[in-house]
Amino acid sequence: MGTVGRRTAVVAAASGLAVTMLGAPASAANQGEAAGSLPAVDTTSLTASARAVLETAPVVTAPAEVSWSFDTPTVTAVKPVVKAATTRTTTTAASRSETRTAVANSPIPQSVAGNAVLEIAARYVGTPYVSGGTTPDGFDCSGFVSYVYGQLGISLPHSSSAYLSVGTIVSAADALPGDIIWSPGHVAIYAGGNQQIDAPRPGKTVQFRAIWQSSPVFIRIG
Repeated sequence: MGTVGRRTAVVAAASGLAVTMLGAPASAANQGEAAGSLPAVDTTSLTASARAVLETAPVVTAPAEVSWSFDTPTVTAVKPVVKAATTRTTTTAASRSETRTAVANSPIPQSVAGNAVLEIAARYVGTPYVSGGTTPDGFDCSGFVSYVYGQLGISLPHSSSAYLSVGTIVSAADALPGDIIWSPGHVAIYAGGNQQIDAPRPGKTVQFRAIWQSSPVFIRIG
C-alpha cells in the first residue's frame, strides 16, 4: 500500500487490520493542501506492528449465559428486655401503725364490714403486744379494747377486771359483732361466729382468732 494523507481511517477488525481510504488520493490531497499538511504515514510498518500486538494479546471470552448467586446471612430479631420501674414507698411510723395488714393465719371475717367497732379494730392487726400498752405502737388486751372504743368516743377502763361493770351482759346466743368478750384476766372484741380480735400475750400480735375461752362473758357497751 502507498502513503495516505490525514484523512486516512484505519479500522481494526477481528480478522486483521483494514485500511480504508476516505476522500481524495494522496496526490490530490498533496496538491490541494497547504505547506502545513501532516506528514505521510508508512502503513506497511503500521500493519506489522498491529499484527504483532494482536498475536501476543490474550484472548478474552465471555459465556453467552452467566448466572451468579450469594449467601444471604440469617438475621434474628431480638426483643429488647424492658425493666419495669421500681416504685419506692416511704411510710412513716404513724402510718405503719394505721395500715397494718392481717397475717396469713388471721383472716378478717366478713362480719367486720359495716361494723364500726370491728373496722377500727382491724386496722391494728399485726400490732405487737406490749404490757401496759395503750397506743398503736403496742397494746395489751384491755389497752387495745379501750383504744378501739375510744376512737368512737366511748371511754373504757384500762383494766380487764373492771369491764364487768361498764356494760350489759348478754348471752352468747344474743351476742353481736363488736361486743366485748370477758374472761378472768383477759378482754377481747367479739367478731361474730366463733371469732374474736384481741391482743393475746407477750410475743404475739393483735389478730383475729377463734374464741378459746371456756366460759366467755359477752358484754354490750351502750
